[in-house]
Amino acid sequence: MNQRPHFFFAVRIPEETKLTMKNHIERLKQDIPFSKWVHHMDLHITLAFLGSAEPEKLKKAENYVKKALKNEESFTLKINKLGIFGKKDSPRVFWADTESSEELNCIRKKVYSACETAGFQLETRPFKPHITLARKWKEPYEFQEDLLKVWGELQPEPLNFHAQEVVVYQTHLNQTPKYEAITIFPLQS
Repeated sequence: MNQRPHFFFAVRIPEETKLTMKNHIERLKQDIPFSKWVHHMDLHITLAFLGSAEPEKLKKAENYVKKALKNEESFTLKINKLGIFGKKDSPRVFWADTESSEELNCIRKKVYSACETAGFQLETRPFKPHITLARKWKEPYEFQEDLLKVWGELQPEPLNFHAQEVVVYQTHLNQTPKYEAITIFPLQS
């Protein structure tokens, strides 16, 4: 069965931040038993997940996003803690959080709206910006809330990075890293 690629808009995380996160992930793997860890080159903050997309519809979304972001400026984000999605005894997703950012929320609203205008049906849950680090909890380990405090040991101060680009990523499930940037929207410096 030939699976169609999926696409999504995301804030690209700079290379130097990804390398710092790679070191943190290697340390976290020692204590936190998830079975699928994200390759450091795939780290990002999703703004709008499109799923599979017809080329014309994707191009339409890209054009709307380009117009929506035309005058948007780059901004600083701060990675400051860890979290989980799912049940505490078997979490689905392990992630790094960023401090609240009006700039990020504004960019997300514009991208989300542009994608809806292009005809995409998007996730309706409230936006919870995060950087996925791992998936699939290994049973039978019991999740310890203290593991979320490890970030302070790895990174005593928030890890700052400059968000300079919104990117359309295409997913390649049989590759590592699996996300390929196919369109880049630079934010103004």
